[in-house]
Amino acid sequence: MSGVVRGAGWRAAYLFAAAALYMADQASKAWAVKRLRGGEVLKAVDGLLHFGYAENPGIAFGGFQEGGEFGRWMLAALAALAVVGLLAYFFRTRRTEDRLLGALALLLAGVAGNLTDRVRLGYVVDFIELHLGSYQWPTFNVADAAICTGAALLALDLIFEGRREAREAKAAVGGGTPQGS
Repeated sequence: MSGVVRGAGWRAAYLFAAAALYMADQASKAWAVKRLRGGEVLKAVDGLLHFGYAENPGIAFGGFQEGGEFGRWMLAALAALAVVGLLAYFFRTRRTEDRLLGALALLLAGVAGNLTDRVRLGYVVDFIELHLGSYQWPTFNVADAAICTGAALLALDLIFEGRREAREAKAAVGGGTPQGS
């Protein structure tokens, strides 16, 4: 029984971290609305990191902008389904898979943060601008950063898991132990 409680504690910690990141996303967006909505651009690091207000009714990097009300609710429904799917995956994941649990927590926080905006406002508030010389990365927010980081960690987990399974299969065929274990 104590293993179940311990496992629940770790899950709760990941969910707490996801909730904290969700709150940071919502607080930073509220700050952006209050401080930047009038068109001011703050240059935190001139030529590299700026903060400027943008409303994104579409998906990541400005895609699907012309969806109107149908697009708004379609994207909201897809995001809600993603949250349900991520939660199901989260609760089915073994406790020992920290990279995967962390990735899922990041994805949950990010998807929920942008879903909240979409349902409440009809668009997602973006305000972080990264510049590299004359190139400007598309404006984003804390939730977008969490989604991208979570997706990258999930991809790494899939790559590492595939390599581990290949080593184990090779060892099983060769009758030895996996190299590097």
